[in-house]
Amino acid sequence: MIRSLITLILFSIILFSCTGEYGKKQTFSKPNIIILFPDDMGYGDISSNGHPSIQTPNIDKLAFQGMKFTNFYSGSPACTASRYSLLTGRYPIRSGFDWVLYPKSERGIQAKEITLAEALKKAGYATGMFGKWHLGSTRKEYLPLQNGFDTYVGLPYSNDMHPPKWPDLPLFNGNDTIELNPDQSKLTKLYTEEAIQFIKKNKENPFFVYLPYAMPHVPLFPGKKFKGKSERGIYGDVIEEIDWSVGEIIQALKNLDLDKNTIVFFASDNGPWIIKGLDGGSSGLFRDGKGSTWEGGMRVPGIVYWPNQIKPIINTKIATVRDIYATAISLAGAEIPKDRVIDGNDLTDYLFHPEKVEKKEEEKPYFYYGLSNQLFAVRKGDWKLHIKTYSQTGIEYFNKKLPLLFNVNMDPSEIYDVADEHPEIVVQLTKLIHNHEEEIIKNSNFFDNY
Repeated sequence: MIRSLITLILFSIILFSCTGEYGKKQTFSKPNIIILFPDDMGYGDISSNGHPSIQTPNIDKLAFQGMKFTNFYSGSPACTASRYSLLTGRYPIRSGFDWVLYPKSERGIQAKEITLAEALKKAGYATGMFGKWHLGSTRKEYLPLQNGFDTYVGLPYSNDMHPPKWPDLPLFNGNDTIELNPDQSKLTKLYTEEAIQFIKKNKENPFFVYLPYAMPHVPLFPGKKFKGKSERGIYGDVIEEIDWSVGEIIQALKNLDLDKNTIVFFASDNGPWIIKGLDGGSSGLFRDGKGSTWEGGMRVPGIVYWPNQIKPIINTKIATVRDIYATAISLAGAEIPKDRVIDGNDLTDYLFHPEKVEKKEEEKPYFYYGLSNQLFAVRKGDWKLHIKTYSQTGIEYFNKKLPLLFNVNMDPSEIYDVADEHPEIVVQLTKLIHNHEEEIIKNSNFFDNY
């Protein structure tokens, strides 16, 4: 009798300890924040999203043990614009520069922008960045240390911007060039090790780590230990090395007893570069890829991981890289800027209590900005309206018919245009576009309006 009673008490304690942890948002006043951000990784490039030959056990573990978004969008189908959206929480049209910057571009990130690093630094965070910046040339004012980061090791722009077409590609440490045209097969390992050293150095205080990998953007350079290992060839080698990096970061957090006080965001900057053939990735069941505003160009892997704080769950809510900005600032106990338009949403309610959030809550529309930061499409709920289309492949889908309307919940591959069957939806979404464009003109950007 006594033994049974003791067993019951112990079972109750264990059950409570296992089920009572999730959702305690205030357990830690300032959680550490990490963003892992591959370049050109497609929705279909990880094994938990269905890739049959690329092995990504560490990324999969984040997805299985954290919140996996199935409707997660990049800020743009191109590198620079998407990174601007991530670090400012704003649509790329607000940047005042084009969707891709080059070594000789005159404009870069405007000093008046409040980057995520700047907001978190003001909130008491140590801020470190390890990887691709791509928000301006090598002019000092455009580099990470002048935009909120305490530590920076990485390339100032894409890994294909090198001789003979471009000047020498510099590898930076802080504001200093430490190497020209570095051996790119060492980059993923370098960024990973530098990030872990930064974590160790700042383990006693809250920290923000931004790790935007150089790849799988072409050209592909897997590390020596990964070259020739994947069944998917060199592209798979690169992805599997990034997966290794994810595992190293998570293991370092566990070794330092920091994992339960650290939230990790994993997302890609845009869809796969499909015109590169076998050197490009997979958008899974979605149409097209990088450069386009079809789903394959902008719907990307999106995972949020925080042990004992975020329940393992698949979330079908529409979310974007812009939301990381507002969410991270909120988690840090800081104030989201109110003197400018912030397009991202604070997702903390969804992260900690998804079951309590009203499913019929009015969702903000998502606007797809494509080539040269032009507005190409809008999604509201299940419906997506294209008013322009473009593909780097040169394919003119649907014989250039416009507008195009898809129910992307029922038809995520955008196969069945139903614009003629639902003219009222076309009218509603067209009005959203017009209202948004008027708001953009009214607020403009820091280059042209201030």
